[in-house]
Amino acid sequence: MDTWVWVVVVLALAFEYVNGFHDAANAIATSVLTRALSIRNAVLLCALLNFLGALCGLKVATTMGKGLVDPANITHHVVVAALIGAIIWDLITWHFGLPTSSTHAIVGGIIGAVAGSCGIQHLQWAGTQKVFTGLILSPIVGIIGATILMIVFLWLFGRVSPTKVNRRFRLIQIASAGLMAFSHGSNDGQKSMGVIAMALFSSSMLSKGVHGAEFHIPLWVMISCATAMGMGSGAGGWKIIKTVGRKVMELQPIHGCVAELSAATIILTASHLGAPISTTHTISSTIMGVGMSRRLSAVRWKVVGNVVGAWLLTLPASAGIAYGCVKGLQYFFP
Repeated sequence: MDTWVWVVVVLALAFEYVNGFHDAANAIATSVLTRALSIRNAVLLCALLNFLGALCGLKVATTMGKGLVDPANITHHVVVAALIGAIIWDLITWHFGLPTSSTHAIVGGIIGAVAGSCGIQHLQWAGTQKVFTGLILSPIVGIIGATILMIVFLWLFGRVSPTKVNRRFRLIQIASAGLMAFSHGSNDGQKSMGVIAMALFSSSMLSKGVHGAEFHIPLWVMISCATAMGMGSGAGGWKIIKTVGRKVMELQPIHGCVAELSAATIILTASHLGAPISTTHTISSTIMGVGMSRRLSAVRWKVVGNVVGAWLLTLPASAGIAYGCVKGLQYFFP
């Protein structure tokens, strides 16, 4: 590999690691704060199932690698700048404990880097529209789905004493937390795979098929990205756990279970369709939906407003950082 490809690989794995401790906290937040799992056991479960989830498919990786922009039309400057923009924004929001979207960050990074390098017209709008549709719909479906499921659960278990309900759902929530962690890996774990494959393709370093170089995800890329996400998950993210699971509303095991089941179902469906959605937005929205099923005042709307503000700022902020980075790279490394 040439030097630029190595830089891309290192940055992509760094992004996946940051994604692990930034976003993977979403998978275990509710189970930790309802005391269904200890922090240690939750982190171990999260790390293992994020790793396995990242290896379960390639549709999201393919969308990221060639759906937003034709990899034949980009340079290493674009890929490096996109990753730097996403990593910097993720670290900023992690520092302040804001559960923003790593998906928005990397998509924004790619858009900003492409705009700064060769012009916005080189984006593939069909793929970009697919990404944005998933990002917009997932929180809406999350709120509606979790609200309906919570109402059904309350109808089924409304006559059971709260003590018995909490005891039962603490056990069920271990399974739902595992499913949430697996679904997180199945979607977020593939994003860096697509970015690395994009760089390899643009450098003509992917193995050639019958019709020449064909876009695909090499096995070593899959394993290395899954490992980076698993290690990042093991690093935890307590600041974000507190925001997602404690500040939005007070959670009981039944609430955490409903939020995780709803979010995991949406994320796994998106992964099957190859749509890179935000696991952060999805789990946050299902928690809001659970709270709204009780009463609107159960949700702390001031915190929700801060979270939504960070969501809206993520894509333009990471795009702006990536735009500046690609201009700097082109100036210093023409």
